[in-house]
Amino acid sequence: MTDNNEDKRKFSVTKQTALKIAAAVVVVALAVVVGFLWYDHRQDQLAEQARTEAVDAAGKQAVAMLAYDFADVDNQLASAADGLTGSFRDDYTTLVQETIAPGAKEKQLTVQVSVQAAAPVSTTPDEAVVLLYLNQTTTSADAPDARTSGSRVRVSLQKVDDRWLVDQLTPV
Repeated sequence: MTDNNEDKRKFSVTKQTALKIAAAVVVVALAVVVGFLWYDHRQDQLAEQARTEAVDAAGKQAVAMLAYDFADVDNQLASAADGLTGSFRDDYTTLVQETIAPGAKEKQLTVQVSVQAAAPVSTTPDEAVVLLYLNQTTTSADAPDARTSGSRVRVSLQKVDDRWLVDQLTPV
């Protein structure tokens, strides 16, 4: 009978150990699930923040790039280049210096731009593509009455040092 009691004691200790192991496995599994859920939630927050910031930056930068007054065109468009990146910045600067600024001064062009609508096409925490609907109002020495036209542009942005910079602007 003593052997039987020892066997029962061993079995009950084994049963307690099994329950402890099962409880530990459940706790670890729950911790892993909570970790994955938190990570997904954080990624969603970052994506939403990127969408909001990118749409805002795209609108402001498009206005800075496309609006100017002939009297201060050099300064206005040069400061707009600060919001651009890569070879697009170089191409924009060249276009401004060789074509836009001289033409604006010669014809006394003033261009005002307003964003009518904006929508993210795709976003990640570091890259975004935004579609903008713009209205441009142009006046010149030859045509002092304002002429308004609408346009759509696709703006590609990259996040560099916590700033959204335009790396491409394409008419659609």
